[in-house]
Amino acid sequence: MNHNYVHGYSLRETQRLREQSVILEELLHSDINYSQGNKILEAGCGVGAQTVILAKNNPDSYFTSIDISQDSINQARRRIDDEGISNVLFKKADINNLPFAENSFDHIFICFVLEHLGKPQAVLSKLMNYLKPGGSVTVIEGDHGSCFWSPRTKASEAVWISFIKTQSGLNHNGLIGREIYPLLKYSGFERIDVSPKFAYADGSNVKLLDSVLNQIIIPMVQTAKDRAISENLIDITTWQTGINDLKKAGQPPDGTFFYTWFKGIGIKP
Repeated sequence: MNHNYVHGYSLRETQRLREQSVILEELLHSDINYSQGNKILEAGCGVGAQTVILAKNNPDSYFTSIDISQDSINQARRRIDDEGISNVLFKKADINNLPFAENSFDHIFICFVLEHLGKPQAVLSKLMNYLKPGGSVTVIEGDHGSCFWSPRTKASEAVWISFIKTQSGLNHNGLIGREIYPLLKYSGFERIDVSPKFAYADGSNVKLLDSVLNQIIIPMVQTAKDRAISENLIDITTWQTGINDLKKAGQPPDGTFFYTWFKGIGIKP
């Protein structure tokens, strides 16, 4: 169990990850199309939230999905089996020491993982060794500094800032989305293309507003509660007030919310 993973491994977090993948599927996966027979490494599959989408959308490709948590892999495998998907092989492995031969894969997919690693550039450099020449890597990360909401209060800002600081205190980077281009560049990838994938919601789309705030953002922030309070980054009263204020951003007609994810693609020379 990785105690330095800010979100933890609770059942609620598993639910959040799965709901998030469904809500963001069109935004993040609409242009991911692998060719027949391609071999893809999913580096850090977690509970399989992205795995299901990747495998369903690319039934003629073959996926090897790895994670350091055996419990997460077990959950991912059950999910894949329940969906009747047969083109995924799961393997417990450390992303820093993968048990594969070099030049084994046509593509690598890594989503919401680098932000939780102390040396993301080193990881990308190692991952490139497992790509065939001309193969691609797809990196998807959020950027907590891109988050804006209304109504915005001092308490809700304090909660958000304490969440970012909690992750930073683990030597991880909640602002990594803006750094994808240089990370790929210094890792040796070429023909790099990075694009923002943003979600904006207001009272004109109540369903989206509710799902982004109450199924993705607030449950994500709540995972840092105990650590933020124990590290004196925020007090319990301000935290609870801030969470309640943040929930108001998901309530029409006054509530509005904006967040940006970044999607980068690089090619191995």
